[in-house]
Amino acid sequence: FVAINCGAIPANLIESEFFGYERGAFTGAFAQHGGVFEQASSGTLFLDEIGEMPIDLQTRMLRVLETRQVRRIGGQVDISVDVRIISATNKNLKEQVRMGKFREDLFYRLYVMPIELPSLFERREDIPILANHFLKSFLLEGDDKKLNKYAMQVLTSHIWPGNIRELKNVI
Repeated sequence: FVAINCGAIPANLIESEFFGYERGAFTGAFAQHGGVFEQASSGTLFLDEIGEMPIDLQTRMLRVLETRQVRRIGGQVDISVDVRIISATNKNLKEQVRMGKFREDLFYRLYVMPIELPSLFERREDIPILANHFLKSFLLEGDDKKLNKYAMQVLTSHIWPGNIRELKNVI
């Protein structure tokens, strides 16, 4: 399982992170490096924030999904990869396609089994479970602090525009 945030990689590094590179392919390429497709081969590649992927990289991404092969930067041969793709985004990709910011063919290649997760505000019943989970994860061993009724009431009444990440940061 390899997870990568498509929006967190600098534009000048994203291609080498995805597809890898051969030694000497560019300044600083002192050793061969397999990209995330190679790293995840025989497993799963999670593409977080897929809606942030630059449009020019989407073409190469589509090719990998169609051929199940990658070619490292500076490489001479295609490398077979067997990867299950899971992607996530907070953007409306159908709208991004309509605006020309996301390739339609890539959208339909990825949009095989969509799972739409309602916002945290729409599923308030999950807030106590998640809040207690995060609190437990932050406590030192032997510490038994709990959220009181008032704190839980405040948490469940909040709108949570940042969803689960915001809740985790608040806890």
